[in-house]
Amino acid sequence: MQTVADRQTAETLDRADPIAALRDEFFIGDDSIYLDGHSLGRLPSAVRDRLGEMVSREWGVDLVSGWDRWLGWTTEVGDRLGDALLGAGPEQVAVCDNTTVNLFKAASAALQRRSGALVTDAGNFPTDRYVLEGLASSHQVEMRRIDIGFDEGPDPDAIGRAAEGASLVCLSLVDFRSGALAPMAEITEACHRAGALVCWDLSHAVGAVEIDLDATGADLAVGCTYKYVNAGPGSPAFVYVRRDLQREFRQPIWGWFAQREQFVMGPDYDPVAGVGQFLTGTQSVLGLAAVDTAVAVLDKVGIEAIRTKSKALVGFGTAAARALLEPRGFRLGGPQDPEQRGSHMSLHKSDATDICAGLAASGVFGDARPPDLLRFGLAAPYTRFVDVWDAVARTADVLSS
Repeated sequence: MQTVADRQTAETLDRADPIAALRDEFFIGDDSIYLDGHSLGRLPSAVRDRLGEMVSREWGVDLVSGWDRWLGWTTEVGDRLGDALLGAGPEQVAVCDNTTVNLFKAASAALQRRSGALVTDAGNFPTDRYVLEGLASSHQVEMRRIDIGFDEGPDPDAIGRAAEGASLVCLSLVDFRSGALAPMAEITEACHRAGALVCWDLSHAVGAVEIDLDATGADLAVGCTYKYVNAGPGSPAFVYVRRDLQREFRQPIWGWFAQREQFVMGPDYDPVAGVGQFLTGTQSVLGLAAVDTAVAVLDKVGIEAIRTKSKALVGFGTAAARALLEPRGFRLGGPQDPEQRGSHMSLHKSDATDICAGLAASGVFGDARPPDLLRFGLAAPYTRFVDVWDAVARTADVLSS
């Protein structure tokens, strides 16, 4: 059934939206249309309040005694993130460091387990490619890049063939360019048949799509929390290590927060058991508080409801773009079925950068990526259907002017 796209339909969809009230949980300071949530999510009011309380009371008054509470937060917050948004059971997720550092730790541990090629998408997010390239060079193993169709997304059989003889395959669950959603279970199974481990980058997926790391047999995962999780700029990332792999892994950055008997300050490194050995040094307590609170905001409605609205937003936005933008020379990028994509729209036009600047001047904030990509991130917790319609309509106006 084809979605009808006009502003009246958008208003009707907003009135019927079962999670519309979640928008009230976010600080929205003006009437601009913010569609860059795939780069930085909006500020949840509860996060603003929690950080104010942390600064004034827990830091300001409690001072060093606050560490009695804070020391375990990396894995406690990880458990809550895993349960709410990752489909991960307890003691498998740590919130720490950033995505680049966590990928380095995870990929290094995989290489120590089994030497072999490192495999990734030739168009994967830059930090993933750079980390793997550096590791391949230092370990003197093959860096194997595979071409994945921009509009189609990854094919499990092709990934499985590329995984033969490899140590680790690293892929993004949602492609940061096209929005294509990879079939996690099928690709993981194909890589396992080839003898390789899989590390999933969930940065453009967590908080936007349903993820089930445990049920799909994922080995490793990393991701950030400042996009659809809305934990703020530079908020801590996370690393997932499947429980049965934790005993055989040894990550390369040996820091004191992973040390057994941490405050004994012993002469030799003796890491804790479990995912805690993937910690390094002192983590940002304020950042952990922001992640914890932001996850709780999303968990008020649950990821299933968020994903349902996300697919509806993408479907409506696609219909609006077909009606208003395709006749003006735009081409829709990525899979057209909302079931097969994350929560952002990709639009191709040679002058996308200029169009994006014109949209910003009119109060619509998306982003452009070279050579010709305009992206709209449709974050379901606070994006309305009228926002999507108005953004597409203003894009058409910018082209006309």
